[in-house]
Amino acid sequence: MSAPTAPISGNQKRRMRSAARFYAVQALFQMEQTAQTADQVVSEFLNHRFGADYEGIEMLDGDVSLFRTLINDAVNWQARIDQMTDRGLVAKWPIARLDPTLRALFRVAGAELTQSDTPPRVVINEYVEIARAFFAEGREAGFVNAVLDHMARAARPEAF
Repeated sequence: MSAPTAPISGNQKRRMRSAARFYAVQALFQMEQTAQTADQVVSEFLNHRFGADYEGIEMLDGDVSLFRTLINDAVNWQARIDQMTDRGLVAKWPIARLDPTLRALFRVAGAELTQSDTPPRVVINEYVEIARAFFAEGREAGFVNAVLDHMARAARPEAF
């Protein structure tokens, strides 16, 4: 019989949700680059990334349920999300021309904006932070903020 585990604090739950979002962006990127299915990439991340130890650096455990939901919703609603993203982009700059990391980020964020009850401002803040993690030196975070704000206002106008 194993020892009882301590309950997860609110702060730890927030960190796990943030980690799930980060992993979901990575997973969608990987799906696009390798042509893996959603089931294959979810299995790989759950077995090899969540809580993994890379040369002494321990990766956070992510919220498994949120991770699965984000991947499935991003895949199932991709056409709708891509249309929303296109409307938020500068004219004549379709989503297909975006950096693949940004494309994955907008798809995961779009899934959360359209398929969850997470407040849009929380979604925007979370994915702007993810953009900063991937593009530390660039202007992408501001770009992500602007596009997601447009998408959020279209998807959930009552929240503004």
